[in-house]
Amino acid sequence: MNIRVTRAAEGLDRRAFTVAEIEQMTAAGILEEDDRLELIGGELVPMSPKGNQHEIVKTALNLYWARKLPADLVFTTETTFRLSLDTYLEPDFVFYPKSKGLKALNGQTALLVVEIADTSLGYDLGRKADLYSGFGVAELWVIDAVRLRAHVHRDPTPAGYGSIVEFSADQRLVPAATPALSVTLAELDLG
Repeated sequence: MNIRVTRAAEGLDRRAFTVAEIEQMTAAGILEEDDRLELIGGELVPMSPKGNQHEIVKTALNLYWARKLPADLVFTTETTFRLSLDTYLEPDFVFYPKSKGLKALNGQTALLVVEIADTSLGYDLGRKADLYSGFGVAELWVIDAVRLRAHVHRDPTPAGYGSIVEFSADQRLVPAATPALSVTLAELDLG
């Protein structure tokens, strides 16, 4: 489905949607399951198209983490991450305790969220990071797929992350709550 975007109502009130309403529209066939959309504060927002480098890095990380995953953790890729009644995002990876399960996944139960960016780096480092922080996601990694740099966000507050550290491709990234998932981007098989 080709998503059309308009700014004709800029400055005017718009109808806000809920996650449940978006799910109903998908079930009814109004929206396609694979439409690249996020819901932020009730507004549907089209996501940037994924570039080739995004998919290369995501595939390499998926294979790497599938081998390293501790038995008590689960990760889901490109899930509809429901943060509130009117907000969901679609991160590339979400790690959470197996004991909690996907139904209990929220900002407080997510141990690590990973966004891989090529065309969406500014958005992921800005608005999206603020949303994750506001919903209490303990740790967010935004990986620049083009430059192979990672921006590690920790210490969430309603106003944004208290700590943001940039790592180069040859530096080891170690998640605070899940050290077994540590990775060095330069060592990934990006072939």
